[in-house]
Order: sequence, then structure tokens, then C-alpha cells
Amino acid sequence: MAATTTPLDMPERRKPRARGRLQLILILLVVLGPMILATSMYKLKFWVPEGRSYHGTMIGNGQSRSEIGIAGEDARWQLLVSAPESCAEDCQRLVYLARQIQIGLGRDASRASHALAAAQPLSADYQDLLGREYPQLQRYPLDTQRYLQKVGNPAPQLWIVDPHGNLVLRYDGKVSGKHVLDDLRHLLKLSNIG
Repeated sequence: MAATTTPLDMPERRKPRARGRLQLILILLVVLGPMILATSMYKLKFWVPEGRSYHGTMIGNGQSRSEIGIAGEDARWQLLVSAPESCAEDCQRLVYLARQIQIGLGRDASRASHALAAAQPLSADYQDLLGREYPQLQRYPLDTQRYLQKVGNPAPQLWIVDPHGNLVLRYDGKVSGKHVLDDLRHLLKLSNIG
């Protein structure tokens, strides 16, 4: 004899299917919901925090050291001073600050270096001082035309450069060394490179 179904049995069979579909929808929402929300927040710029945890100007466009006219490489984080004009008082202060910040890193000091990119030759006195006091300072040539075209500011700047040569943060000549040190420590803490 064939089993016959009565109308009363039909809702009981549908209940497990409906429950299974509801569970599937909930799982998809839990998995895909945060990704959709994050993408929407990024694209539509809503619920984006206004505060920031860094002190310099974020470069964030993937611009490299060579794109602004500075030739040179280093496989570590770098505190780079750029001087499109002569390396006068502000430039010399930044060179000193870059070295002090590297020393201030303590046990992470080997993960960073300091450098000077100058467009014009340095004075003989300053050249001698750098040779005596800054033996680890790397020096690079600077293409003034390309630098001014990309950066636009002829004043000396201090840059934090990642181990791939990408510009990360930029500071002017009046920056506090503590702010740069805080930013660099934060970057080193988050980074697995360099």
C-alpha cells in the first residue's frame, strides 16, 4: 500500500526546510555583512573617524622616494631629510633630529636609518661635521626640478620612508622630535618588514 500524505503532514515537512534556509541566511549575513559594511563605509565615506593617531602629513598614495627625485635605496625604515635648496639651519636641525630619533628607538634602532638628500653641495665645514659626528648618515643626490614639481615646497622636509622606498609621513622643519619618534615607533610596531 502506498503511503498517502495528508494536508496536515505538509507543514511539518516545510518547517525543517524553512528553518534551514533561515540558518543559511543568518550565516551569510554574519560572514558577508561586515565586509559589505566596511566596503560601503570606505566607498561612501560614512562613519569614518575624524581623529588620527599620527602627527605628520600622511602620504598614502604609494609615492616612492624616486618619484620625488631622490635616488637611493635602503632595506630599512628611513628618516630622510630633503633639502632642495642649501642645507641651512632648518635642514641641519632636521639632520640632527633624524639621528636623535634613530638613537631614541633603542633596541629597534637597527630597523631604521637616517639620510640626507641635498640638491646643492654642502659647505666644507658642515661636510666635515657630518663626517665626524654622523658617520652612518647616508647621502643621496636630489633632482630639484622633479622634487619641486611633485612636492612643491622648497623648505627642508623630514620624511619617514618604508623599507620598500614608499613615502609614509612628511614633516616640516619645525616638527617636534617626540612626535616623529612616536609615529615611527607606532609604524615599527605594526610592521613586519624592515
